[in-house]
Amino acid sequence: MISTPVVLLVLLSAAMHAGWNYVVKASADRFLDYTGLAVAGAVVAATALPFLPLPATASWPWLGTTVFIHVGYYLLLMQAYRHADLSIAYPLMRGSAPVLVALAAPLAGDALTPGLLLGIALVAAGIALPVGIGIRRGGVSRTGLGYGFATAGVIALYTLIDGIGARHSGNAIAYTLWLFFLNAWLVFGVAVWQRGRKVIVHLRRRWLFSLLGSVLTMGSYGLVLWAMTVASIPAVAALRETSVIFAAILGAWLLKERMGRWRIAGAMLVALGAVAIRWA
Repeated sequence: MISTPVVLLVLLSAAMHAGWNYVVKASADRFLDYTGLAVAGAVVAATALPFLPLPATASWPWLGTTVFIHVGYYLLLMQAYRHADLSIAYPLMRGSAPVLVALAAPLAGDALTPGLLLGIALVAAGIALPVGIGIRRGGVSRTGLGYGFATAGVIALYTLIDGIGARHSGNAIAYTLWLFFLNAWLVFGVAVWQRGRKVIVHLRRRWLFSLLGSVLTMGSYGLVLWAMTVASIPAVAALRETSVIFAAILGAWLLKERMGRWRIAGAMLVALGAVAIRWA
């Protein structure tokens, strides 16, 4: 059973995660704004890292591997948001990931209890319901589906790697900050390669936006990685995907995307799944 404080912190992480995804989706230039979030995150991390211990050497291979996986996530995410609505792409990506994480949970040494499996199934079903209705009605392109599922696979992969890495690190905060610091330069390199000097111009113009967004991004993921050091990785991964409820609300309220009864029903299933995971 996951303690109430851990559940509340993961739910806070979910709300923060939905918030920064809304910011990226609503952006006029998602590619450059995400680059700005990454670079600003590196700056924030650099100011804090001197006051923290290095992650334990056992976590370094995991950290070195995940940096490159996160870049792949970044590139796939941009394409998913290009071809599908936030309220479709986001749940598609986040709903598929915890199922994949659960299937691979034994690799991290985590047991899957019947209650936990029920909770994960409810979360996944609640997320999949509105997506499935949208697909049946022809409201989602095949390209959007392809990028969404590919992104889900990458999310599951880095979730497992980072969960294990954080456990080996001895300090989840230090691990998180090093991840964001190292990842930023790869993201920045890809952006400069594709956009050239426009990247620098954009960073100067949107520095405050980037700074605020990076706090959401880093805070959200840092909370999740810490939670994975004290609770089951698949349980935390599934709980975090309650962010789809927040994303659906933001998509309907601020992006004027239609909520609909199926998305409301899906949100209720996600909430029931979160309760099941809490008491598993």
